[in-house]
Amino acid sequence: MKKFVESVGFIVFAQGAAGLLYEWTGWFRLWALVAKLDFLDEYGLFVNIVLLVTGGAVMVAADSIRT
Repeated sequence: MKKFVESVGFIVFAQGAAGLLYEWTGWFRLWALVAKLDFLDEYGLFVNIVLLVTGGAVMVAADSIRT
């Protein structure tokens, strides 16, 4: 279970990082899920920062899971 939570945290973190790179440089549109969702166009930068922080928090919280 710990590895699964760490993997989900990494995927969320990577989505946030790719989204920020897309917002700032225009690259990584293929990886950035938020860039493909039209209803989040106005909030792209904010949503990507939230994804980045949430992914980091989930990966840190995975350490507290006992196996």
